[in-house]
Amino acid sequence: MNSKPSNAFVAASWVALLAGMAAFIIGLWNAQMLLNEKGYYFAVLMYGLFSAVSLQKSVRDQLEGVAVTNIYYSLSWFSTLLTVALLVVGLWNATLALSEKGFYAMAFMLALFGAIAVQKNTRDNRSSNPL
Repeated sequence: MNSKPSNAFVAASWVALLAGMAAFIIGLWNAQMLLNEKGYYFAVLMYGLFSAVSLQKSVRDQLEGVAVTNIYYSLSWFSTLLTVALLVVGLWNATLALSEKGFYAMAFMLALFGAIAVQKNTRDNRSSNPL
């Protein structure tokens, strides 16, 4: 079985990650909000990307029979769900137009999807080309 992802999927994954991150960050840069609010949303984005990659790794490790502690697996799920909840609470209470709230939510989800796909592709490429 060839588990190596196609070049098109690798490229699409990187485009999704970079487009989601860029859209979110450019939106923050141009937003008419206080700097501490911008910092909150930026921190949620960075934490979300890290937790999504960590979750993908722990789920994949379990599927492949690699030992993963229950606490790490649970924390990965908790962290990923927490970042989504933090974004939802922040946007719910923000004084932004509904279209802006939707923009940030979609850019965030695109970035999370891209991070998961890039991590999956990296792992698949590494496993199909052992050192």
